Formats: sequence, C-alpha cells, structure tokens
Amino acid sequence: MRRARRVLCKVVCCALLPGLAFGGATVAGNASPPRLPISPRPRPSSPPLPVAPSAPEASRFLAQATFGPTDADISHLQAVGYQVWLGEQFNAAPTRRMDYRNWVENTLHEEFTTDDMLEAWWLGALGGPDPADPSVIRRDQLRQRVAFALSEIFVVSTRTTLIDQFPNGQAYYYDVLVNDAFANYRQLLEDVTLSPAMGVYLNMLSNQRADSTKNIHPDENYAREVNQLFSVGLVLLNQDGTAQLVNGQPVPTYTQDTVKAFAHVFTGWNWSDCVPANHNDFSDCAVDWSTGANMQQPMAAFAAYHDNGTRAPDDLSNKQLLSYAGAANGGLLVDGGTPQNDLKFALDNIFNHPNVGPFIGRQLIQRLVTSNPSPAYVRRIAAVFNNNGLGVRGDLKSVVAAILLDDEARNGAGKYPDTFGKLREPLLRLSHIWRAMGAQHRCGNDTVRQSGSSSYTQHYANRPYRYAGWYSVWGTNYLFNQQPLYASSVFNFFRPGFIPPGEMTTKQLYGPEFQITTDSQIAEVTNDVLPRAMWLDIHDTCDSTDDYGDVAIDHQRDLALAGSGQGGPADPADRLVDAYNIRFMGGQMSAYMRTTLINYLNRIDHYWDNNGTQDWRIARIQRALYLIFTSPEYAIQK
Repeated sequence: MRRARRVLCKVVCCALLPGLAFGGATVAGNASPPRLPISPRPRPSSPPLPVAPSAPEASRFLAQATFGPTDADISHLQAVGYQVWLGEQFNAAPTRRMDYRNWVENTLHEEFTTDDMLEAWWLGALGGPDPADPSVIRRDQLRQRVAFALSEIFVVSTRTTLIDQFPNGQAYYYDVLVNDAFANYRQLLEDVTLSPAMGVYLNMLSNQRADSTKNIHPDENYAREVNQLFSVGLVLLNQDGTAQLVNGQPVPTYTQDTVKAFAHVFTGWNWSDCVPANHNDFSDCAVDWSTGANMQQPMAAFAAYHDNGTRAPDDLSNKQLLSYAGAANGGLLVDGGTPQNDLKFALDNIFNHPNVGPFIGRQLIQRLVTSNPSPAYVRRIAAVFNNNGLGVRGDLKSVVAAILLDDEARNGAGKYPDTFGKLREPLLRLSHIWRAMGAQHRCGNDTVRQSGSSSYTQHYANRPYRYAGWYSVWGTNYLFNQQPLYASSVFNFFRPGFIPPGEMTTKQLYGPEFQITTDSQIAEVTNDVLPRAMWLDIHDTCDSTDDYGDVAIDHQRDLALAGSGQGGPADPADRLVDAYNIRFMGGQMSAYMRTTLINYLNRIDHYWDNNGTQDWRIARIQRALYLIFTSPEYAIQK
C-alpha cells in the first residue's frame, strides 16, 4: 500500500495535451464568451496519453469523471479513448430535475416533493433508462458529476425553510448548475446570482438600498460569500494557488469596505412577478405560495430600490469594488447606473480577478481528483481558465477536460504517493456500488395519498428506474451526513481547507471529506453498507405492504465470477476479487488485501448455508462487496 493511502487510511480507521482546447463555451442568454485581449498560446506539454487506456487506467479515470465506473463504461472508454469519451460527454443530452418534476406533476399527476427531487438527483447520478421513457438512456455522467461539484461550491441548502418548502425551486437551482457545468464561469456566476434559491439563501432577494428613516441597510450576506466562497477567496493567490506573501504574511483580497460596496450594488432585485406598488414595501413581495412559479424564474430588477449612488444621503457613492491590475476603471463603480448595468460591472469585476482561476480550479481538482494537488497542477489549470487556447477566459468545458487529462490526474498515484488521492464522499461510495451492480428500484405500490382536501396516487409499483425508498434514497443524510442541497451551511458539508487531526495535520495534508467522517458516521456507513451490499437484491420477493420500495442491486450478474464448481479452495474466488479490483479500485488493491479477501471467500462453498436457502456464490459476492466497500483501501480514491 502506498504511503499516501497509509496516511489517509489511518484516519479512516480510528496535464494537458499540447494545444488542448475544446473551443469557446456556449453561453446562455445575452452574454457572450469573454475573450482576452491576447493571442492563443500553446499549453504546457505533458506526456502523451495512451490511445487505448488499460482497464485499470479507464476505471481510475471514470472514478474521477463519473458517479462510479461500470464494466460497460470501462470497456467503452478503452475502445474510444479519453478524448472521444470527453466529446461524447460534452454532447450528451443533460438530465434535468425540472424535466423529472414535469413528469411527476403532469404525467403521474402527483405532488412534486423534496423526496421526488432526490429521486431526480439519483436519476442523474446513476444514469441509465429514464423512468418517463425507458428508451431514453441518460448518459451525461460527467456533466452530473461536475454539477455536483459545483453544488458544493455554490451552496444553497434545503435546511432553509423556504427553499425546503419549494422543491421546484430546488430543481430549478440545480438545473442552473447542470446547464452551466460546461458553459462559462461568468455565465454561471450570473445565473447563480439571480436564481431565487440563492436570493433566498443569502438574502439578496428583496435587498434594498439604504433608508435611514426606516433603519434599512443593504444586506451584506451575498456580497461577502460571492467573494469569499464563489470566486476569489480571502487572500491574494499566485497562479499556482499558493498565497502571495508580504513580509511573510498573506494579503487580504478585499476589506469590509469592499463587502459594503458590493452589498449596495446587490440591491433592487426581487421575485420576477413582484409589483412593489401592490405591497406596503418592497420586502413584502412574496413567493407564490400556491405554485412556487416565481421560484423557477430569475430575479427581476426594480430601479426604485437600487442604490445607484445618486440619492443622498443614504446611497453609497462611487463604490470601490475589487481593485487589481487591469480591473476596469480600477474597480470603481461610478454613480448613475441601472440595477442591470451595475450588476454586470460587479460580476465582471469579480470574474476578471486573477484569483478566480487558481481558486475555482483548485476546488474542482479537489472535488474530482485529489485533495492535495501540486502547485504545478493548479497553475496548469489556472492557465486554462485564464485562456482556453482560443482567447476565452472562464471556459469550464476546457477547465474540466484539463483537470481530468492532466498528467498528475492520470499518473499522480505513482508520482506523488505521499500526497495524491482523496477520501471518497459518502454519496459517491453509494452511487458507485449502485451503478456498478445494476441497481434498480424494486417493490412499491400505487397508493392513494391525501393532500389537504384532495387526493392523488403515488406510482411506485413496477418503476425500476424511479429511484426511491425510505431506506435507501430518501434517508442518505441521516446515514451519511450528506444529501444533495442539504449542507449545514454555506461552507458546504466540508471545507476545502480542512486538515484532519493527527498524522495529516503533522504533514499538512488537506482532507476536506474527513470533516464529516466522524466516529458515528463511520459506524453508520459501515452498518448501512451491509444491507445494501448483502440483503437488497432486485430478485428478492417483495413485501406487499411496502408502498415505496427501495433501491436494490443485482448480485446474479456476477455468479460466474464467484465460482463454477462447489466452492471452497478448489473453486477459488480469485476471478471475483480480480474483477472487483478493476471495477471498484482501479486495479490498485494491495497484494495483502487481495490475498486476505481470497483466503476468506474461499471458505465459502455449497455447505455454507445448512438450510440451503441461498446460493453460496451470492454469499461470496455479498461478502466481497461488503469487505471492499468498508475497507480503508477502497475509501481512498487514487
């Protein structure tokens, strides 16, 4: 076992192709891809990638780029190579939560709840047949994986009551991330800023200019977090992600006065259907409680409530935003603008700050590849953010491709054994086993439910691709400390700069995911993986009283790998272990772990169950899955 894995496991247990560019991002709305006033330049060279990756190489790549490798995905990637695979993913039709919502409401005639939103999320994560039309196969794994990473940077949470009450607003917000995953960062920043869910979560919605007669002051929440968490961070960075130092100390990116100036800029935006004249005050405009329709429309501008610096004594004049070399007008927003123009100036000011490339690039590397990227890796990704090779800044498609194809991503485990890798997030461990083992929704009934004075039928019978269930999909937060759009704060489930105590603190190794890896969470995951891997099978007999069903896996697909005779040492389990080594661990299982697994599994034969109620080969499969998924070696993605 490599040194880095040993370091991380102790905690668990107690480069670009030359000239790579995918072109300018397609940007929605009226904005166009920002072009730099510089000529295209060649990218730093890396060793050439293999034309046909080996099965272990393909599996490791897919662990970074999808919600978990499957045998079919591994074979396909081997056949087409990395670049063709990326092109397929960039062109794959997006799986959207609002489409799922429309199916639930308009076809099934059910209420769309937060549980349905989770079902929609799992459809995107697992892929495969669409429940609305099984002939449509959802294949946009990379887009969904990047959207999930973005959801952990641009955080909104259903722990906020109003967001929790409107799952259509949740779906709309998540689709912003899905739609913009391969677009331009500048467009993503604007779409996030104007989304009602973010407006609610960080108080930009109904934020209005100062009025001393009413003791009203612009809210600073979004102004602070859009800088601290979504773009530039707290300190000035070198392009390799390290802090710039003056007299040995980091230099703040902005001051409280900067936050105050942004807060005044972010005034005058409210619900798209707000009519202030019909309310006592601008802040009295409300969500559409009957339909939530205004939760799925960008916020609208209202000039009368915007601080444009011309209305003394309360308006803030000549707002100084981020100041840096090359900033338009030195970052100074002059008086007299409209809400739209002032917002554009502010977001452009943020977007063009030199911190954004290394700050966002490093976090995307952490979410997809490794918790401790080398400064050189960050520098290469920041260079692509700054210029995708065609003079375009902020092209996320090129950034994502660069992160995955970089030599450090592909060969870091061998080159940097003491620092490379990341703890797998709980949801990604679950999605991996479900994808790799052919998970489907099983059981369930069509049951009449009451909603106020009306009733409707919930349709869970014979719905193999409607991923639902109290025990599986809907209960992940209670078991894993993690559920989509359910972070405990704007700082996500875990912080990118978290360093676990002990040996990783001594070595100053970041381990963000360890922040939710508590003693109780380890026990919960270990105890919960047991029934997922061993008990729930799609071929089991259903309980007629189980209205919702659950997600289950298909053990029988691997019967031939588990043995062909009577079991025991004479019919060894080496084929099963070796297949799982590729499928789940990218061929990185240590010789010790392999030997230990085989020796244990070889004890299982046709005499193992005195009652003869279960195929001994399934017992081997169940125990192999359980031992792999609860092992420290699997927990660390390399």
